[in-house]
Amino acid sequence: MADKYDLCLLGLIILSSLLTGTSGVTYDEVFISSGENVSLSCNKTLSDCKSTTWTYENRHSGRVDLITGGIKNKDTERHERLSLESDCSLNIKNVTGEDYGLYICEQYVNGREQGSDAYVYLHVLHVSVSSSSSSSSSSSSSSSSSQTEISPGRSVTLSCQLYTVFSCDGRVHSRRYELLWVNQAGVDLKTDSRYQILSSSSSRCILTLTTTLLNEDDNREWRCQLTHRDQLLTSVRYTVKYSDPADTASETEVSVTAGSLYRVIVIIVEMAVFAAPTVILLQIICARRAGRKDSKHPEEIEMPTILE
Repeated sequence: MADKYDLCLLGLIILSSLLTGTSGVTYDEVFISSGENVSLSCNKTLSDCKSTTWTYENRHSGRVDLITGGIKNKDTERHERLSLESDCSLNIKNVTGEDYGLYICEQYVNGREQGSDAYVYLHVLHVSVSSSSSSSSSSSSSSSSSQTEISPGRSVTLSCQLYTVFSCDGRVHSRRYELLWVNQAGVDLKTDSRYQILSSSSSRCILTLTTTLLNEDDNREWRCQLTHRDQLLTSVRYTVKYSDPADTASETEVSVTAGSLYRVIVIIVEMAVFAAPTVILLQIICARRAGRKDSKHPEEIEMPTILE
């Protein structure tokens, strides 16, 4: 099915060239890691970009108009991440795996195409994580690095995937594209028995790394690399960071102190609630006794005995 889609893309390019009466088509492939910004070049032939159109398609979305007449189409979900440069290049901020696909730049004046079309294939490398810990990973929005906070002794699985319009078992494999997991020194982790490196049975574009974290893995970096004939195209860094036990203890201590203070306040309030009626009753009794003493006749008041 994927191979048929590749043939369909090729046929679309040839047909487009015939219909427009020009064979001037340029092709480019861009490899980028998720989270990064990318600029896709257009074959600008005009003095401005008011006649520029950028369209996009992949095997799932079909054809979508991103830029028409130099203006962004706000009906697309990612329009806020798109912008047009003065040279009509298309900028995409914070690239995600869903941005992969074929981007086509065309320029028209009075309905006639100007210059040659630019066909840009965008391939995106992305890493996701799953572990036996309840902690989740957090991805950086401005770089190709990711980070997770879990504890030593936990098992973690990192899945590296290349999002591409081409068949992973066909063109990607035949052109000798390769995914590798390496350490900070660039050594292939397949040489280390503590790591399990597996290719997906359904796609050559997915490579997983599974390992049990050790104490010394704190701040350790692993990288998933995409190479072509041993030449590095792009990579994603992944860093493990352990939570500081001292911080955890401090948070627990604060929590306990706050809880104790709360219980003391509750006890005081309860005592005040129960003691209030007693205090009021005593005040009434004292007031009545004082009233009775004041109401006695003067001669009834006992005088102190004077010793002779």
